[in-house]
Amino acid sequence: MVPFAVRSWPAFVIAVIAALVVGFILVGVGSLIVRGISRRRRWQGDPVAHLRMPFRVLVLVVLVWIAFSITWPQASWQRPIAHGLEILTIAAGGWFVASLIGALIAHAMSRYRIDVADNRIARRVRTQLAIVRRLVYVVVAVIALGAVLLTFPAVQAVGTSVLASAGVISVIAGLAAQSTLANVFAGIQLAFSDAIRVDDVVVVEQQWGRIEEITLSYVVLHIWDDRRMVLPSTYFTTTPFENWTRTSSELLGSVDFDLDWRVSASRMREHLDRVMADAPLWDGRVKVLQVTDAVGGAVHVRILVTAKDAPTLFDLRCFVRERMVDWLQRETPEALPLQRVEVGQRPARPARTPAEPEEHDRDQPEGLFTGSIEAEERASNFTSSVPIVRPADDLEA
Repeated sequence: MVPFAVRSWPAFVIAVIAALVVGFILVGVGSLIVRGISRRRRWQGDPVAHLRMPFRVLVLVVLVWIAFSITWPQASWQRPIAHGLEILTIAAGGWFVASLIGALIAHAMSRYRIDVADNRIARRVRTQLAIVRRLVYVVVAVIALGAVLLTFPAVQAVGTSVLASAGVISVIAGLAAQSTLANVFAGIQLAFSDAIRVDDVVVVEQQWGRIEEITLSYVVLHIWDDRRMVLPSTYFTTTPFENWTRTSSELLGSVDFDLDWRVSASRMREHLDRVMADAPLWDGRVKVLQVTDAVGGAVHVRILVTAKDAPTLFDLRCFVRERMVDWLQRETPEALPLQRVEVGQRPARPARTPAEPEEHDRDQPEGLFTGSIEAEERASNFTSSVPIVRPADDLEA
């Protein structure tokens, strides 16, 4: 028991001032210790910046609570103020624990650089750590909230009934928040299944962009024209999409032309060699020119080139297309696509008498399924059990 003489206003003021002094000393010592550890272990950034404010608040609240418990003179206000200081201590403790874990995860993430060429593993680890950090924040917040609620006597009294009805409540809550929980589990699945990672280049809803952020409930896509598309996490677990950096960032792209039949593929291939020799964006892996189609009055020429990543490939395709179009206009204008139109009037066909048969009526040409015994046998393979009725059969009937 504390002597009553200690519980006075002067003693309370002195105790609070002493608590503030001791708090500043503890904060200073803690900062020095953390800075020494960070320098020895070569931490990236300043971990003290993340922990300074929550540590100060926690130390200050705890010391003030101690000074209040020892020297507060009025017994009537002691219980509610002590309860408030207890709640503040729990909140400050949760804040400090979350900040500490966040600083440790940030240090772990800084060890994996994504500004290098081969950063697939680093992007996967950073994505998983980001999801883990958000999960830790949620868990710490839930635990702190539960601890605050348990400080109220009314909540403690109904604790048994709450535990007894936890199954029913969980079922009701699960049905009410089904879509939200589905997104949360989908976010966890995306982080640890390695389907997408931060900085992955994907094509979603015919939009090409980069994964900017992955949370527990949604994914932010940074589109190439600086727009942001926000998609629920369940989209990437239920809908097909393209991931251009799943295993590596190297890509192959095509440049297509519809040209006239007088085009010379060999000359185009020779000029392509000269163009690619002057293309710094080309990675030197693939360089192919092929005639992939020649129907409909045009010759389809396809050029395949490769680059180290999607943005470089886009610029390389534009570069090759511009150089090839310029060469076609200057060197082989006859190869440019043309549309041939027949101008004139077709001569009239002389009328025939009803008794004069058409030429195609005299001789039946042999087709794939008619005109010969072999063709009719071939047709019977497709008719199965359906009988084939011939004109002779109709006459006999």
